[in-house]
Amino acid sequence: MVAGVKVVGDALELPGGIQVRFMRTLRIPETGTYPLPPGLGAFPLRHVADYPHTVPEEWRRRGGVMLPVYQREAMWLNFSAGVPAALKVGVGKVCAVSGKPWSPALSRRPQNYVAVPQQPWLDGINSGDGFIRQFVAVPMGLGATVEGQVTGEERWGGVQLAVHELTDTARAAWQRTFHPARPADGGYGGPPPPPPGAAPAGPAAPGGFGCPPPSPGAAPAARSMGLGAGGRMRQEVYADQRPLSDYQAEAGGRVFVHLASAAQWRQITGEAAPPTPVTPQAYAQQGLPWFDYYDADAADLPASAELSGVRPTGHWLADEQPGWTPPTPPPAVQLKDERPVSDGEW
Repeated sequence: MVAGVKVVGDALELPGGIQVRFMRTLRIPETGTYPLPPGLGAFPLRHVADYPHTVPEEWRRRGGVMLPVYQREAMWLNFSAGVPAALKVGVGKVCAVSGKPWSPALSRRPQNYVAVPQQPWLDGINSGDGFIRQFVAVPMGLGATVEGQVTGEERWGGVQLAVHELTDTARAAWQRTFHPARPADGGYGGPPPPPPGAAPAGPAAPGGFGCPPPSPGAAPAARSMGLGAGGRMRQEVYADQRPLSDYQAEAGGRVFVHLASAAQWRQITGEAAPPTPVTPQAYAQQGLPWFDYYDADAADLPASAELSGVRPTGHWLADEQPGWTPPTPPPAVQLKDERPVSDGEW
């Protein structure tokens, strides 16, 4: 069992000071190619272990954390790191970078991880040269998830993370040559400041661990969510320039992030899920900026053959456009819970 992961406010903190935030964002159309939208606040995180009587049994066995997401809601992953590391990202235990099955080992051919802090964020699966397809939540059981399309079955769902830190030798060498490279963005590899009008990052749901859970069996079990592919964004997934020998062979920390539908979140926690973010039309009307990130010294990884063939979720689901709600979340509960996240069967 791998330990060492904590929930710190609205972020997951992995060994080595690696922080990952799951950011709510605009779902872009499935036709055309777009730059990167900003975050509209972070998804709230909860320990699965805090709800042993209401979470699905397989979630309890796997441990980790959970977050609420609406059908067809989009997200991106924000990475922050003070020291270089290799971070593996899985969607339904399919590597979001290589398209290969989840592996406990690091690989370079093809690369099955992102190098942080060089890679400041990841908005979707590595499905084309210089672009990705956006992470979009879809119900399990339809075959629409990346997992379902690549593997032919939907067994895992959610998001999986594992970090491989530098070896002692590689870290010592890095410390001898390191100097701050991006002081203007809040830290080496940190994200840019939020755009004007964006909701502040932080837990967006009222209540917290003190909310009374619903009675088991009070309602039919709601369907869990997985990640499918949405529209195309211009984003490079950078090739790592470090040799694999710079990283520890074993992951120093891993975590399973379960995705609950709004109905499932209420059944488990007794809380209403936070409201969905804005629509593309309302987003454009607000004049909020789009982003680009360019590293002149980095090379883009080739597209994954497996992920290139993943079809957008609109193939299965009608392309609904919910009414716009201004991105002003309800009062946030500032969680200061830094207990280790439970780990279990993988």
